[in-house]
Amino acid sequence: MRETLFNWLGQWLEGQSCLDLFAGSGALGFEAASRGAARVVMVESDRTAFAALETARERIGAQAVELVHGDAFKYLGQSRERFHVVFLDPPFRQNALPTVLARLEPRLAQGARVYVESDAPSSLGERWAELKAARAGQVSYQLFEWRGDDQGGVSRNV
Repeated sequence: MRETLFNWLGQWLEGQSCLDLFAGSGALGFEAASRGAARVVMVESDRTAFAALETARERIGAQAVELVHGDAFKYLGQSRERFHVVFLDPPFRQNALPTVLARLEPRLAQGARVYVESDAPSSLGERWAELKAARAGQVSYQLFEWRGDDQGGVSRNV
């Protein structure tokens, strides 16, 4: 799935700001950094996973990567940064995607790309355009483009 995602994104990451909100192993965030992202913020609440992220960042020298140990919802509430690319793989059993997306929207740059992994395909509403979609086993994954603006909903021409 990771290879497919980065084929979808192509070289679009050069100089972009990325957010890996439920970082886990950090595979997506580290891959984004290796493909030229100017900044990658990885948020992870699990201590063991966070320690592994710290070790990996140090081992590979990923200077563009900032690690945040904490709750994804709290991070979205406190951050004022806007991101061009966001990776979302929230725990399926928590059904957190609708809440995450509502809190994420103010953190998105115009035209931001948001990658979503879930147990079923998602429909995000009129301010979003689905660019790509696929399924691998029990996992649905999609790439969306944010079409809302600062005032919350004016679409732009593509």
